[in-house]
Amino acid sequence: MIYTVTMNPSIDYIVEVEDFQTGILNRAKRTEVYPGGKGINVSRVLNRLSVPSTAFGFIGGFTGQYIETILQEEGVQTDFVVTEGLTRINIKLKSDEETEINGQGMEICEKDIDSFFQKIGQLQRGDVLVLAGSAPRNWSEDLYKKVGELADERGVNLVVDVSGPPLAQLLSYKPFFMKPNHHELGELFQREITNMEEAITCGKQVIEKGVEHLVVSMAEQGALYFNKDGVWKATVPKGKVKNSVGAGDSLVAGFIGTFVKTNDVLEAFRFGVASGSATAFSKDLCSRDSIEALLPKVQIGKL
Repeated sequence: MIYTVTMNPSIDYIVEVEDFQTGILNRAKRTEVYPGGKGINVSRVLNRLSVPSTAFGFIGGFTGQYIETILQEEGVQTDFVVTEGLTRINIKLKSDEETEINGQGMEICEKDIDSFFQKIGQLQRGDVLVLAGSAPRNWSEDLYKKVGELADERGVNLVVDVSGPPLAQLLSYKPFFMKPNHHELGELFQREITNMEEAITCGKQVIEKGVEHLVVSMAEQGALYFNKDGVWKATVPKGKVKNSVGAGDSLVAGFIGTFVKTNDVLEAFRFGVASGSATAFSKDLCSRDSIEALLPKVQIGKL
């Protein structure tokens, strides 16, 4: 079973305004509301690929209830810890430029943190745990290590899509799959990565540290896949970018969802890249049809 973790979920409120100006009344041309958070995005895309998952994390208040209701209506299983706080609202303002205002996350009490770890402690050997996104305000960085320890103890395949210090901490638990972008990969080695050659050098070192599968997204330069047998590069399809939110999460879902069904790493890589691109070209997360339309345009070659 696949389990996704969204520590700090949100409602994403999309507001499109023509010629936005400060200091005056602006009227929205279009508004949309989606459940947000990296792990939640992964579960939503997996569901569209007919791959079941259960969404873990923390929700609170009427905004948290909205998230749970929408996910259940879509067919995503949920097992959130319900807190006394209020799940945040993130505003995505689309005009001549795109502006994001992220709400302040909830503080989580010890009792709710303990409830979360009880859920993680019940996972079975061979389960997949996707740990993605930022943590609540009062979440100690050491608690990421506890997730890694529990996953390691129980033989759970850990999928990591976080940034900053937690990425380095979780690397020591030899994740099954990691998906940093080239900036996050550079942070691991305290350097700036600007080209494929530099990314390949660092990516190989990550594999040497015990990570089984690694995908590094390089924006318009494409994406790289690493395992112990080598390095492969995928081209990204060309199209008009409509959505900067969720492309990386869609790549994770496309890779993991395909791998658990086929055990074919290169097909999983191809599907993951197509999934990420399909979301970038859509107003919401990708659909299965939009992914399959892009699959022939993703070319993979071994380096």
